[in-house]
Parts: sequence; C-alpha cells; structure tokens
Amino acid sequence: MPALFSPRATIIARSALSACVVLVIAVPALAMIWVRTSWARGEGARVVQPIAFDHRLHAGALRIDCRYCHAGADRSAWAGLPSTQQCVSCHTPLWMSSSMLAPVRQSVATRRPIPWQRVTQLPDFVYFDHAIHVNKGVGCETCHGRVDQMAQVRQAAPLTMTWCVECHRNPAPNLRPIEAVTTMGWAPPNHSDSLGRALAARYHARPLVNCSTCHR
Repeated sequence: MPALFSPRATIIARSALSACVVLVIAVPALAMIWVRTSWARGEGARVVQPIAFDHRLHAGALRIDCRYCHAGADRSAWAGLPSTQQCVSCHTPLWMSSSMLAPVRQSVATRRPIPWQRVTQLPDFVYFDHAIHVNKGVGCETCHGRVDQMAQVRQAAPLTMTWCVECHRNPAPNLRPIEAVTTMGWAPPNHSDSLGRALAARYHARPLVNCSTCHR
C-alpha cells in the first residue's frame, strides 16, 4: 500500500510540530527574560516632561523638602503632585513670564493641571503605600535615587519583586530617622547595624513577605 503522505510532507509536518514546541517554550521564556530587563522596567529611561523642571535646583541648591511638592508622601498611598497655583506662588512675575513656564500659564488660564508624565510606575497588580514607608523611616532616595542630582528625574531603582522583597525581609539596614527621610545623601553614622535595629523597633518596622502585603 502506498504511503499516505510523501516523505517531503512528513518532513514538513515534523518540522512544523517541532517549531510549535519550540515556540511554546521559547515565547514564555523570552517574555520572562524581557520583563526583567531595565528597558522593560523603564529604569534609567528618559521621560520628556511638559516643563523642564530641574530637581538639582529645587531639591539640591534650594533644598526644598520633597513633601512641599509631594505633600501626600507621608499621609497617603500617593505622594501626589503640587497644584499649579502652588508652582505659581513660588516664582516671581519675571520667571512666570518666561517661555519655559508657558505651560504653567496655560494651566492657570484653562484651569487644567499640568500634564506631568509618570516616571516611576509599578504594575497595576502591585499595591504600594508611600505613607507607610516614609513613616517607617525609608528615605525618599532609597527608591527614587539622588533626585537632587538629576536635571531630569529618571527611575533609579529596579523596583522588581526581588528588589522589594529583599528590603521587606530585613528592613533595618534601609531605615533612617524619620526627620531625615527627605535628606539627600544621608549617610548612617558608625554602628549603623545597631541604629537600624533600634529604628526598626522604634517605628515597629517588621519583616513583611506575605503575598497579600503587596498583592491585594
């Protein structure tokens, strides 16, 4: 009895099946590799803002406290952004008339907020509360980096699950006095291990690695 399929058709069918098996394995594997790269996380990516707001001047030279603009950082889950009126109140009429601040004038005229672009973004399935971290003594620069040295703010930390869990397992080394949470370039004194343990006890910062801590 003659063969139902020719040898060529058999080779094609086997090749197609083999390719399907490779794709089933390779696609998820490549996806898992991709999401762990800095490109996928947005780490270090340049984000164009509607205004060239220079943190080196505001947080660096002028030493404006982070919470002046991000007032919700120690009070709510969201750090928040300043209202346009708050920006206006800080600048002289001469500055306000400059071309660089045209978006601010437009925001005032239209009563619409300035369309700032998000720099640091976690996945929708991750719950993060700014106030909890700030009030436990986790400094702003721990997650956001030295923004006082950034002309254009970028995501400085990987913010991966592994990166977060490492801190959650042992938060003491990453704690500082609450009065120094917004201090850029803060360095722990000698015997920092004992200081971290003391701060953890004072602020009741305990290891939290339950899934429901971040995934609710």
